Amino acid sequence: MSTPENRTNETNVTAVENLLKRNSNDVGWEYGVLIDAQNKDKVKCKFCGHQSTGGVYRLKQHVANVGKNVKKCRESTQEAKEKCKKSLDESKSKREEKTVRELELREEVNVSRVGGEDDDEVNCVGSSEPHKLGPIDKWTRAIDPKATKTESLKQQKLNKELWKERTPIPFNACDNDEFKQMCEAIGQFGAGFQPPSQRDLRETLLEEEYARTKSLLEERDAEKMKSGCSIMTDAWSDTKRRSIMNLCTNCAEGSSFISSKEMSDVSHTSEVIFELVDKAIEELGPDDVVQVVTDNASNNMGAKKLLVEKRPHIFWTSCATHTINLMLQGIASLTKFKKVIDQSKAFTIFVYGHTRTLKCMRHFTEGKEIIRPGVTRFASVFLTLNSMLEKKNQLKQMVVHSRWDQLKDVKSKKGKDATATILSLAFWKDVKICLSVFELLFKVLRLVDGDVKPSMGFLFGELIKAKREIKEACGNVESRYKEIIAIIDKKMKERLDSPLHLTAYLLNPYYSYANQAIFDDPTITVGFINCVEVFYHHDENMQEQAVNVELKKFQTSLWRLYEIETPALQRLATRILSLTSSSFACERNWSTFELVHTKKRNRLTTTRLNKLVFIQFNSKMMSKKQKIKSKKIDDVLLSSDTSEAQGFLHEDGDSCALIVYRDEDEEDVMPGTGIQWSVLGDAMGAEEQLELRRSTRVRQLYEEEEFESEEEFDEDDDDY
Repeated sequence: MSTPENRTNETNVTAVENLLKRNSNDVGWEYGVLIDAQNKDKVKCKFCGHQSTGGVYRLKQHVANVGKNVKKCRESTQEAKEKCKKSLDESKSKREEKTVRELELREEVNVSRVGGEDDDEVNCVGSSEPHKLGPIDKWTRAIDPKATKTESLKQQKLNKELWKERTPIPFNACDNDEFKQMCEAIGQFGAGFQPPSQRDLRETLLEEEYARTKSLLEERDAEKMKSGCSIMTDAWSDTKRRSIMNLCTNCAEGSSFISSKEMSDVSHTSEVIFELVDKAIEELGPDDVVQVVTDNASNNMGAKKLLVEKRPHIFWTSCATHTINLMLQGIASLTKFKKVIDQSKAFTIFVYGHTRTLKCMRHFTEGKEIIRPGVTRFASVFLTLNSMLEKKNQLKQMVVHSRWDQLKDVKSKKGKDATATILSLAFWKDVKICLSVFELLFKVLRLVDGDVKPSMGFLFGELIKAKREIKEACGNVESRYKEIIAIIDKKMKERLDSPLHLTAYLLNPYYSYANQAIFDDPTITVGFINCVEVFYHHDENMQEQAVNVELKKFQTSLWRLYEIETPALQRLATRILSLTSSSFACERNWSTFELVHTKKRNRLTTTRLNKLVFIQFNSKMMSKKQKIKSKKIDDVLLSSDTSEAQGFLHEDGDSCALIVYRDEDEEDVMPGTGIQWSVLGDAMGAEEQLELRRSTRVRQLYEEEEFESEEEFDEDDDDY
């Protein structure tokens, strides 16, 4: 008979076994286990019991029977051997690619060397032993060039001499290619290098870099003439509450920054926004601009009406990222989802609100965080719920362990609620249901917010697919999915089901060739006709040709055979399927403004400020596009690796709205960090500058809004 003592022993044994498991995606941990939870290098093979001290890498060599200095496992299966060998080959390939990249960076820098190559002997600072000059010694000298030989032997005060005015630069700046190239160039130049003056930086070099960046962007002009482009606009406020309006453009080659204008003393009326957008259209060329993308603020909708009157051939569409986020917001407010989200918020706030509970949690999760910042508030909700579900067993082990029970914070009401949440079967069941719905819309959010490919041709089709899969996730029981689908349809109406979206859906062979019924759908057909009338506004012959002749040829699935004979439809398809569906890229330069327009730098003129942002933002976007083409950027918004997802979001994301505040009885520093309680993530900006702020009031996790725009336009308004 099972006694309480036996059950306790069994629980302890299970807990010990689980502690010996690594929470890692590495295939090696399928075939090995830690010998000691405190030593990550000692691993035991599950097949033969062989123990090694080389970590998971040596374990994979052991299982795969490769390597000269590794004992080969005689009991491993063929499948295990192949998996481990593949993993080892991939690791080797990554190391080789990194080495090649480092060599390429060095080869890109070609500065004439200064100084001789003689092997002079010198005395080291602080040592009487002579030694020969090395590659670094040749380019070094005393911090104080006027110091005597005796004085140079003393340690120089670097802070006093060089850091009189320090600029906060993050540690990961050393990973930038430009930083490595700069170090290589300075090292090659040698002793006697004179840094540029302030005038050079503010005038000559800034103008040269601005001109160089513009020349690089000129390569996209041909793409804009061929496939057209979009204009994106969004308002932003800096730390001094000065309002700035950003203008960006997007084509099939990616997004780029056009300009910005400070509008602190100007009301953001429809007329003002229209004038800014109209001026940008004139500069880019009215024939090359296909659409304008903004959120659904009332002033933007008013500007839309003014644009239609002056330029009836240009579309004005709603930002898909903003609209999908509103869908997630509406679904999250439903009772069955709000409850589980509130429970997860309460748990994470409690754990991260106390030094002791946070330390305990990190012990059981092996240093992994359960909070995962996302590109929007509800993306953060999804990622955090997903992270908690992945660590379900570890969290359960934590709350039943004696280490957790001994914490005084756990005995409070919040602590008891947190424990009850993790042990609740209903909570984990609701988490799975919530994720099954959120994930489907989150995939669409990932699609429209990415820069890998134009998203206009896929948006409507993926939303239709998401609604179908949501019904399936709810067991096709109408009472379960009715409210969810109603929210999606309400937000889509007159936003993401415009003639432009419907036409892109129709002309994308990915959908229309797979489902011929699309051509018979009256809603889509009417949308296509309306879209053609706008696109060829002053050309009735092209309208007639596209609608009544060329569409039928396209429907026969012989597009390539009729390509020459369908010029009207071909031009329409080329331009529409090359469009973005989101203005989110326009919002990504907020952090760039924060870096440039700090308190110490706010004396910059508007022209110089614009040029700095133009250079920095466009350089980032071009660098990112190049990495996407070379497949060096992975889409990790749904990754199971928390650190990987956070690293990606720091590079590419926007406001993650992830805020943690201390309880009144807690100390003034964030547990385990030594820094003040602060905004933990500012996504793109967090990579460059982690600005720490102290709050005097308690706020809920994910409380901040992710969009700073005017009041949301009432979609039920008759004037919409």
